[in-house]
Amino acid sequence: MANVKIQPRLPKGFRDFLPADMLKREYVFDTVREVFHLYGFEPIQTPVLELNETLMGKYGEEAENLIFGAKHGRSDKDELSMRYDLTVPLARVFAQYESELTLPFKRYHIAPVFRGERPQKGRYREFYQCDADIVGIGDMIADAEILSVIVTALRRLGFPQFTVKINNRKLLTGMGIYSGVPDSQLPDLYRSVDKFDKIGAEGVQKELVERGIDSEVVARMIGLITSRQQGLDNLDLLDDTMGEIPAAAEGLRELRELSGYLDDAGVSSEFYEFDFTMVRGLGYYTGPIFETVITEPNLGSITGGGRYDDLIGLFRRESLPTTGTSLGIERIIDLMDELKLYPAEIGGTVVQVLVTVFNPESRTESTKLATELRTAGINTELYMQSKKLGDQMKYADKKGIPLVAVMGPDEAAAGVVKLKRLKDGEEISVERALFVEKAKAFVG
Repeated sequence: MANVKIQPRLPKGFRDFLPADMLKREYVFDTVREVFHLYGFEPIQTPVLELNETLMGKYGEEAENLIFGAKHGRSDKDELSMRYDLTVPLARVFAQYESELTLPFKRYHIAPVFRGERPQKGRYREFYQCDADIVGIGDMIADAEILSVIVTALRRLGFPQFTVKINNRKLLTGMGIYSGVPDSQLPDLYRSVDKFDKIGAEGVQKELVERGIDSEVVARMIGLITSRQQGLDNLDLLDDTMGEIPAAAEGLRELRELSGYLDDAGVSSEFYEFDFTMVRGLGYYTGPIFETVITEPNLGSITGGGRYDDLIGLFRRESLPTTGTSLGIERIIDLMDELKLYPAEIGGTVVQVLVTVFNPESRTESTKLATELRTAGINTELYMQSKKLGDQMKYADKKGIPLVAVMGPDEAAAGVVKLKRLKDGEEISVERALFVEKAKAFVG
């Protein structure tokens, strides 16, 4: 075979992460995971591949055009695709294993998903999602729990300004009925209103008319969704206007209950608002929907979710009420860099101490030092090349290792270990017997 060199490259829309980036990602994952555990959510994992019949018919036409098909061996007759999100797999998992699960089922899932996007800045074909969902609770207390998780996670990550926008699909349906939108065109209504932030009221109005909805109907609809009152006053305004429509009345009742539960949970109203222009594009939502945006500066959406009571019913005889959220973990990771929210020590190295090797004769003692540090729970690297001490110091400095331990012939003769802290150049010599204790204090 000819010795042909392969050019190292990635397929478009996919990324590698080097250690400094991975440490930041893991910091975010770990922080969010701690919040999930705090609220009693437990982890699951599912395969990257699902049966086509599992995925198709759940998301809407535009989304399903982005699902990756998977080629595989001819002997396998099952048609497979790569998972588009973590929500449909949850519905499949619950229906498949419900005899082993207890209701309410509170699960979280942090894993990669795949979409056939046209690669561009901020849009990738492989990216992580971070979901938390509650199965089996129809009361709005479950939706309030999800919103409380969102607020707690974002505050722990250090985001100073954000707003969770809340709406209700039933309320949107009621608005459509009140305005005179035919049932067959309600999906068109959702799709157009979902673009409100991008194209504005005039753009939505124009698009709905182009979709064949009467201009007077569209004008009534636009007037409703753009009503701007504060807090529950917004709901009172709509109640006065269309509270006799059952879908609208149900949606308004749910939003009021949700607001009450949020107050009970201590979630300040400064972190959420009712916004009737927020739709969420996926087709399976049935009740309250949520989307979190960074408000100052205006950096767009970082979480999305809502109630989808009918989805699990596609996989079992009867459906179960379900609500949840997906944190836009990739966007959160990027924005934390942009807003400088990472702690100073995140993104350098996991190594706390470099144990140098002065010469071949001192390697045995240096190895013992490294072992003692590791036994004490201190992340330690033992230098493994035959290089001068100055080169080893440069290596530690380049990697961002905070502390260097040296035990050359002079130190061994005196029964001490020299510790050097690189951030300020301070050096101390400590007794060999007290080495671990002093290193643990000095590294801090």
